[in-house]
Amino acid sequence: MLRAFFTLLFSCLLSTHLLAAEPTPADEPPAEPAAVLQGGLLGALADGLDSAAQELDLDAHLVDAWRLRTDRAAKEVERLVDKHSATDSLHLAGNFLLLTVTWVASFALLTSLGRWAARRACASAWLRPRKRASSLLGYLLPYTLPALASLPLTLYASRFLDPSVARALGLSLAYATSSGLFSTSIILCLITLFDAGHKRPAVALIKRLTPRPLFLIGFLAAWSDALTSPQIARQLGGNITASIAVLTGLAATFIFASLVIRLRRPVAHLIRNRSYKDRVQHRAVQETLRIFSAVWYLPILLMILVSAIHLVGAGEESQKALQNALLTTVLLVSTVFLSTLLQHLLAPRETDPAQRVRPYKELLRSLVHALLRIAMAITFIELLGRIWGFSVIDFALSNSLGQAISNSLSSIGLILLVTWLLWVVLDTAIQEALKPPVGRSKARQPSTRVRTILPMLRNAIKVILIVICTITTMANLGINVAPLLAGAGVIGLAIGFGSQQLVQDVITGLFILIEDTISIGDWVVLDSGHAGSVESLTIRTLRLRDGKGFVHSVPFGQIKAVTNQSRQFAYAFFSVQFTYDSDVDQALGLIHEVGQSISEDPLLRINLQGPLQVFGVDRMDLNGFVLTAQFRTISGGQYAVSRAFNERLKKRVDQAEKVSFAQVYPLPVQALGA
Repeated sequence: MLRAFFTLLFSCLLSTHLLAAEPTPADEPPAEPAAVLQGGLLGALADGLDSAAQELDLDAHLVDAWRLRTDRAAKEVERLVDKHSATDSLHLAGNFLLLTVTWVASFALLTSLGRWAARRACASAWLRPRKRASSLLGYLLPYTLPALASLPLTLYASRFLDPSVARALGLSLAYATSSGLFSTSIILCLITLFDAGHKRPAVALIKRLTPRPLFLIGFLAAWSDALTSPQIARQLGGNITASIAVLTGLAATFIFASLVIRLRRPVAHLIRNRSYKDRVQHRAVQETLRIFSAVWYLPILLMILVSAIHLVGAGEESQKALQNALLTTVLLVSTVFLSTLLQHLLAPRETDPAQRVRPYKELLRSLVHALLRIAMAITFIELLGRIWGFSVIDFALSNSLGQAISNSLSSIGLILLVTWLLWVVLDTAIQEALKPPVGRSKARQPSTRVRTILPMLRNAIKVILIVICTITTMANLGINVAPLLAGAGVIGLAIGFGSQQLVQDVITGLFILIEDTISIGDWVVLDSGHAGSVESLTIRTLRLRDGKGFVHSVPFGQIKAVTNQSRQFAYAFFSVQFTYDSDVDQALGLIHEVGQSISEDPLLRINLQGPLQVFGVDRMDLNGFVLTAQFRTISGGQYAVSRAFNERLKKRVDQAEKVSFAQVYPLPVQALGA
């Protein structure tokens, strides 16, 4: 039956035994054409499940055994009822009541004495400051010792009664109740030993959750053990006691499992939490305790599962199943420990932010970690199969179904691994190209062209890799991708014919990006009249934010000419007109003085790429003569320089005596005939 259970759990892996088993000549079925495994992983799994469903024979031996045991137990109950008359029934009830009253009275008396002794002891000067010792006495004197002492008193009282069903039932219940109280008090005493420091909240929570479940577990387990004894089975009947013992044992295992699940976090807190000094000085021990605190309940749940299977009817295979479960527990804990250790060893190290992290070294570390975890998972599955009597490797190599499944899985795994590796390498390269250098102030920063094209290239690479990986994975799963590809081609062709403007926008934008005409952060003026700073570039549109804060989205197909005012350098050009009676030399001197002051200004000179160039008298008209000059500045710096130059020149001219700006005075219109 145990083999049937694990066959259901691992049907695909165990199907190799079912397919490889050859029938005897007497039972050989008619020859059928061999099935051809095709259709990828899904087809192989479908064939394997069909074969397993056809050849898997779950017999009803266990059901028949339980039906037979139930029928015999019913007959034993009928014999017990027919055996005793009404007078005997009253006598048996009196015997049972006598044993029950004896146990209850002795336990109540001893508990009262124990509580009185515990209060007196805890009130002493020596125990008053020792909380844990007081708590231990609070469990030992009122519960542990009375539970131990009341059972011998009940056994002594039973010596005066004749062997009967009531005597056996009363003794079994007294034994079970004493065992439940004793085990509960002992476990609570052990928990009390941890009641110190930062562990007190967890201990308080455990003490609040555990008393009733622990008593039920101890009571049911002890009663199940008592019912299987020959003396009680002889009085009640072997089938009755066996059936009740199985039911009580199953109830105890289920209560135990629920209690373990409820206590997994408080117990983990008790296991891993230690003093700061111990955590710092013994890091390896702390890491081991941390790992164990995360998985401590898994072996216990596995043991509970094995116990439940054994109680239901594992038969002669129970010992072997128990050994396999123990080995599985050791394997599970070892695998989790090694996985956590690898993660701790291969985790990225915290480095100084001023130091540049080596991205490809971290990439290699991540790749090694991923490969080791894959190898560990495969090893765990193989060893787990060996423990329970089958081999995944043999199934993959010696069976046609296993070969089909393994080939498909290996192909899919290789595709995913290569896709992931390509994406990580390319993404790392792009991120490194976009990342500014660290620790070198004069290092070359990424250009605006790089910061514009690389994010778009990254998104395109991601989409391409996802599409290729999805199509190849579907093909290895057995899905016919030919109609999908054909449909995608037809849809793409229809979209291309139906959206020529969209294609034009995309192609124009592609060439604009390749030629580095526009980059993010540039101030551009388009022939359509839009002007502003470039905020983002997509594959189809250009997004501008103008001087008023408005955002304009312009398709690339509508752009015929672009004026980029943010490339390399610019000129701050000055054209100043003076009156004819102004001194030309003094006016030129004032312009030179203003240019020198701007060159010496610490806030303005960072925008300059050279000294002031004065061109002299550019032209003369009716209002005066015009002097021109210019500064070569960085892109965007001409505006600040121009405003500062105009402000300072105005102040200098106002202070000069022989220099004045030209002014235009409109001539009055004289009336006709005046």
